[in-house]
Amino acid sequence: MASTPRPWSNFPPVVTGLMASAIIVFLMQEMNWEFMLTHFALWPVSDARAPDFAIWQLVSSAFLHGGYFHLFVNMLALWMFGVQIENLWGSGRFLFYYFFCVVGASLVQLLVATAAAMEGTIYPTVGASGGVFGILLAFGLLFPNQRVVLLIPPIPMKAKWFVVLFGAFSLFAGFTGTLGNIAHFAHLGGMVFGLILMIWWGWRPGRPSRW
Repeated sequence: MASTPRPWSNFPPVVTGLMASAIIVFLMQEMNWEFMLTHFALWPVSDARAPDFAIWQLVSSAFLHGGYFHLFVNMLALWMFGVQIENLWGSGRFLFYYFFCVVGASLVQLLVATAAAMEGTIYPTVGASGGVFGILLAFGLLFPNQRVVLLIPPIPMKAKWFVVLFGAFSLFAGFTGTLGNIAHFAHLGGMVFGLILMIWWGWRPGRPSRW
């Protein structure tokens, strides 16, 4: 018996829900930024000069953003790349993958921020970029030859090179301190944890996906 193809959606439920949640939380930030930052941003561990770290910050920090542009860029990337993946995988698998990348990115950033706090630099981390970079990685692996276009500059390239470019830049910027207000190691953490999960699920280079 032939299976019925899953209907395509430009606004599948998980992508739509994540975008709506981030927008609602951002509006809450606008009403009480200090409270939201203190309790729900990702803070370093064991530093009396900063608000206390709490386990839920590994996830809650992904729903906070540092401004309108930060929110816009992350939600645009989530929609552009997440829609195809959720339609391919289904909502359950996509949801698990996204939060696996978010938590992985937060754990990596937690180590970096805690090490920085020991040297006297204390800062919170906010943003969905860890999960978004995990989605970028999945897109590049699943649709390697699909053309995408950078926003600045508007250069078209294959998805696989797009992912390599962003990963290499995050690695370079993380170690050199370029654009120091961006959590580059969180980006890398999202990509690394996404790759680990996809390999666990059966993805291999040059071999058709099981999905």
